Amino acid sequence: MITAHAVRAAVRESFDRVVSDLTDLVAIPSVSAAGHDPAQVSRSAEHVSALLRGAGLEAQVAAVPGPDGPGRPAVLAHRDGPADSPRVLLYAHHDVQPVGDAARWRQADPFAAERRGERLFGRGTADDGAGVIAHVHALRLLAELNGDELPCSVTVFIEGEEEVGSPSFRTFLNTYRDRLDADVIVVADSSNWKVGVPALTTSLRGVVQVDVRLDVLDHALHSGQYGGPVIDAVTAMCRLVSTLHDERGDVAVDGLISRPVAAPGTPDYSEADFRADAGVLEGVELAGTGDLTSRLWTKPALAVIGMDVTPLQVAGNVLSPSCTARLSLRIAPGQDPDAALTALKAHLEEHVPFGARLTVTVGELGPAFDGAADTPAARAAHWALTSAFGAEAVNIGQGGSIPFIATLKETFPEAQVLVTGIEDPDTRAHSEDESMHLGDLEHIVAAEVLLLARLGGAVAD
Repeated sequence: MITAHAVRAAVRESFDRVVSDLTDLVAIPSVSAAGHDPAQVSRSAEHVSALLRGAGLEAQVAAVPGPDGPGRPAVLAHRDGPADSPRVLLYAHHDVQPVGDAARWRQADPFAAERRGERLFGRGTADDGAGVIAHVHALRLLAELNGDELPCSVTVFIEGEEEVGSPSFRTFLNTYRDRLDADVIVVADSSNWKVGVPALTTSLRGVVQVDVRLDVLDHALHSGQYGGPVIDAVTAMCRLVSTLHDERGDVAVDGLISRPVAAPGTPDYSEADFRADAGVLEGVELAGTGDLTSRLWTKPALAVIGMDVTPLQVAGNVLSPSCTARLSLRIAPGQDPDAALTALKAHLEEHVPFGARLTVTVGELGPAFDGAADTPAARAAHWALTSAFGAEAVNIGQGGSIPFIATLKETFPEAQVLVTGIEDPDTRAHSEDESMHLGDLEHIVAAEVLLLARLGGAVAD
């Protein structure tokens, strides 16, 4: 039988190899967004496939058609356990976000991982390179500790298009349904509570994204000659956007639901900690009502994430005839995305200023996730995380959205879904200077070994 002490020692002894493999993976600029080299995503998939074969699995690169052309390549790998042992599906993704403004990174090349203190910096170090590498090395070490066998049957699905909304995800699940079907699904793509404190994510908000366009003129006008009777489209848009929140900062769209905060075991989140984690400037007041965890996890949130306006460097004395804003609405668990979209459109139509012409173009619609059930797999995960980290695991929600998790649950309704943490509040995923805390990475690998061993009945408490 495998012991927690033996697992922790084995991970510690081979941890240089873990970091080296993460560094090599980060070096492949596997940006899946349009306009970037798709060959790098293919290269990344082949690299991950080789890593999994090196860990003792049969692995292949696979892709299915997407709605707008071929899907980006994923990796599918498998290794049998004993007959009638639990079937476990491990998920992560090998594609990454663009680097953004390279000048704002401390290192010259965001794809050349750089260690500073206890953190490894680079695009994809945490999101989701750490998830990929945790799966690879957990499987390798588990087999080594268990007589070159796995105690359960394991399938690994490493997606290649998560960062662009997983457009071919449902088709992939349907195509490989028999191979992906599992009793337990482990998604390594969320966050821990803080460095050194592990967490299971038990709720995720859904997302509704729309582009809102206002037209007020059929051509631009001189702002002095015609200003006054005509409100320019940018000002009209500002007035419309201002109706989306009340004076306290709560979302003011009728028909959206809120829920009580997450499951038992949810930690308190102090305002001081939140301000530090989020980098809120001194003197800036926090928006909304209720405790911070409910505002972050189980109440709706709405933001303008983009707007087409005239840049300052080319601005003239002109009334803009049109303006488009992109709105991102995060919806509470239990809220239907289509119902939320209907409510948002109704609000916009009701509040259009000065009779401007409104056009709403629907973008991403993603369901929320509620995984708060007290299942045997969740109890095994809490034990494994607590044993690996040496700190009690907690349940948390996430304000962000991972819509494919709801798709997994819909496709495999009997599976127990676990969403595990890779990141921490200072990871800065999607931003400049993304990083992974190496101490947490060591604990995460150990936790996954222990979880799989526990699910397969091969661990001594």
